[in-house]
Amino acid sequence: MFGSAGERELQVAFDSANRAAAFYDNQMLSFLSPIMIDFIRRQTMVFVATADGNGHCDASFRGGEPGFVAVLDENTLAYPEYRGNGVYASLGNVSENPHMGLLFIDFFQHGIGLHVNGRASIESEIADLSDPRAERWVRLSVDEAYIHCSKHIPLVSLRDKEIRWGTDDAVAKGGDFFRAKEVNAALRAQHRADLDTTTTD
Repeated sequence: MFGSAGERELQVAFDSANRAAAFYDNQMLSFLSPIMIDFIRRQTMVFVATADGNGHCDASFRGGEPGFVAVLDENTLAYPEYRGNGVYASLGNVSENPHMGLLFIDFFQHGIGLHVNGRASIESEIADLSDPRAERWVRLSVDEAYIHCSKHIPLVSLRDKEIRWGTDDAVAKGGDFFRAKEVNAALRAQHRADLDTTTTD
């Protein structure tokens, strides 16, 4: 049965049970259809949702050439993990809680999305898949696959950009665009000043 207990409770509370039932019956699959597989193989990006063992969430982005998310069969996907910031937010969550949601959105041609939810595992290599930039792989066993409707997805133009996969170059990575380093330095300075004041008092 598709849908969580919470979904179904709110469907009753908000009088959407019939609409939801029609969506479950008509739009949701427990595997990837041939059209879904073709769609995934043409995508260059995916949004990744995970949560740790306490339910604290993280949403992230993964990108690559078309087909970087590999369809192993109708029940299984895999994608490479390239060198990043070393935090391992997504993989750390998967190590505690294997549930993962992937959202593929085609912003450039159809303005349509595809949700794929399932259970993830972290693997050092996967047979028949090769990418010299991959530090490791994530394998996803599919539980649910369903459409993300088109009405609020914008169509955008793809512009040229040099992609520097796995680089540690600060400029290529965006530097400190949000000035977090500056803010943290100010907070630490304020904390030291507060401690000095407390000690003096």
